[in-house]
Amino acid sequence: MGGDRQSVKTYVPTEQKELWRDHADELDMSLSEFVRTMVQAGRKGFAPVDSGEREEPDSEGADPGGHDLERGVRAALESGPCSWDELVEAVVGDVEDELEATLDDLQERNRVRYSGRDGGYVLTDE
Repeated sequence: MGGDRQSVKTYVPTEQKELWRDHADELDMSLSEFVRTMVQAGRKGFAPVDSGEREEPDSEGADPGGHDLERGVRAALESGPCSWDELVEAVVGDVEDELEATLDDLQERNRVRYSGRDGGYVLTDE
């Protein structure tokens, strides 16, 4: 589950992207995390957030930021038994994907940049 990572790009009207960014900011999410979460919610049959008809998640342990540990564990176990190490790898892979998407979004918005001279990612002045 957490192995290969792929980038997905889409083109939407500028106004749509601005609405998504505003909504993501309201939810304290990166744009990438917002889009991924909304697509996953749509695929699971959740109603849009603004509809007032949103279905509750399967577990009370769901993280509103989009990372649902229980769901990740259950998804990993759907293909059969997993060792502790395999489960850790599956869950950490999800976190790595979220981190990468968040860093991509922060860099796109010029809030973070990678600096080899400084030894890693740094905040920008904005």
